[in-house]
Amino acid sequence: MHLYEHLALDIEQHIRDGVLRPGERLPSIRQACRARQLSPATVLEAYHRLESRGLVEARPKSGYFVRPHHTLAAPGLTRPAGRSTVPKVSDFIFEILESARDPAVVPLGSSFLSPFLFPFERLGRCLAAAARGMDPRATVTDLPPGNDELRRQIALRYLHGGTAVAGDEIVITSGAMEALNLCLQALTRPGDLVAVESPAFYAVLQAIERLHLRVVEIPTHPRDGVSLPALEQALRVHPVKACVLMPNFQNPLGALVPDDQRPALLALLQRHDVPLIEDDTYAELYFGRRAPLAMKALDRSGLVLHVSSFSKCLAPGYRVGWVAAGRFAQKVQRLKIATSLATTVPVQIALADFLRSGAFDPHLRRLRATLERQEALLAAALERHFPAASRITRPRGGYFTWVQLPPWADTLALHRRALDEGISLAPGPMFSPRRAYRDCLRLNFGHPWSAAHEQAIERLGQMLAEQR
Repeated sequence: MHLYEHLALDIEQHIRDGVLRPGERLPSIRQACRARQLSPATVLEAYHRLESRGLVEARPKSGYFVRPHHTLAAPGLTRPAGRSTVPKVSDFIFEILESARDPAVVPLGSSFLSPFLFPFERLGRCLAAAARGMDPRATVTDLPPGNDELRRQIALRYLHGGTAVAGDEIVITSGAMEALNLCLQALTRPGDLVAVESPAFYAVLQAIERLHLRVVEIPTHPRDGVSLPALEQALRVHPVKACVLMPNFQNPLGALVPDDQRPALLALLQRHDVPLIEDDTYAELYFGRRAPLAMKALDRSGLVLHVSSFSKCLAPGYRVGWVAAGRFAQKVQRLKIATSLATTVPVQIALADFLRSGAFDPHLRRLRATLERQEALLAAALERHFPAASRITRPRGGYFTWVQLPPWADTLALHRRALDEGISLAPGPMFSPRRAYRDCLRLNFGHPWSAAHEQAIERLGQMLAEQR
């Protein structure tokens, strides 16, 4: 990291820890230079970064000051019904997704990052070189579990993150969704029960529905993730065959399970011998200096099937994901062969070359800084325009904010009306097998902030005022 990034992160942590409080003055440029042995340009760049993230503000002839915190409160623990159900959400979800594909629509409801945040030009050069230089034997040797070099590069990233994963445990898939589907097929049969967070990523609910499984929803805190007492109760009462959880920047809440709760979560699942499908798609998109811990890092019994992909952090559209499937790796690999045979070979080779080049981490640093800045801008806009009784999450990674509106709000009606005016949003019922959370919505801050975004949030606030 650059020196200014280190300084900005240190000050940001002091702000979040309450050492530097709203309204307090940051050290002057001269003081910071003397204390840190840095140049004025380095300190000024750090302060500019903090200002762009909405954490500090410059006052003429006075210096830089910590900005007041947003006053919108955070949502509390969700409370879904404790009984199991058969999800029936696909038709409903497809209807909403189809309505939001118009590129002219402000994409607050999108599930994707802006494509302009990715290094497509360099990836394209890697892909062209891979296609030209591909060994014809790779059409056979790179069948599941996948390209050896790509799996080695993924294993190296695990190792650098503190997780020991053998290369032969990794199965390359066509995106994270195929990995999730293969894991569910490996662990369950039709009629079995799967535990999920509430609210849950809608595509997981669709996969459960397609495989004719049942689901039990576990209360989930928008800050700290799945409730361990509620999960323990569910495992005692229900014959759960697998859990699908997102400990890092859960979609749609943005929740992050604290490090000190993770050993207890894994121990709970081990006591009941229930495998964990860990959907870790957003783990590379953390804000701050330290990457979150994967549950896989704690697993010594092969009970965790760790799923991720390059779609959200590097190469959307390339459709390359993977699963480190623990003791279920062979079964997942055979299911991969039986269902789709293989993931496109030149794309695997191209991604392996990109990772080996060392360009991935600089790209991620730029992407994380952009997303953190855009999260602050969205939060500030919500503060200005949404009802005062609204509650919003402030995620420390990913690119989604969850908004809980006053009880009178109807986000399905809001979605339909907003779409007529060129604004998409993701209404809360998308994320529930019972179509709950009608007063909630998920907003995407993964697209460059513009006047159109500000106007869209303002207009949504006006529509909510009219609903009331």
